[in-house]
Amino acid sequence: MTQITFFTYPSCTSCRKTKKWLKENEVNVSERHIFRETPDYDELMNLLSLTTDGLDELLATRSQSFKALNQDVEDLPLSEVVKMIIEDPKLLKRPILTDGKSLIVGYNPEGLRSLANKKQSYKLSS
Repeated sequence: MTQITFFTYPSCTSCRKTKKWLKENEVNVSERHIFRETPDYDELMNLLSLTTDGLDELLATRSQSFKALNQDVEDLPLSEVVKMIIEDPKLLKRPILTDGKSLIVGYNPEGLRSLANKKQSYKLSS
């Protein structure tokens, strides 16, 4: 099975739920603290290439960091937005999981099952 990268933040409720689901279902991941080990430019571009909604899927538009921006990100070149995310990773939704071919953003048990690609029965956590 391909390695799954789990970008997480310990005090994030959705991250804790996702981590619990992964543990209960014995899914091994490479865990990265999203603020200490922020995805670099190439990683972010790769994550964006896996989205169905582009930046809308990854940007935490309800976050204080996003609200504090004095610019409309839709008016900026993608490269500038990616640089802004690297400088302030609080602009990213959490958690983010990827195996390099697919992407899960937020707590999503159905998506996690698909990403984990296991043949066993899964227990759903609420």
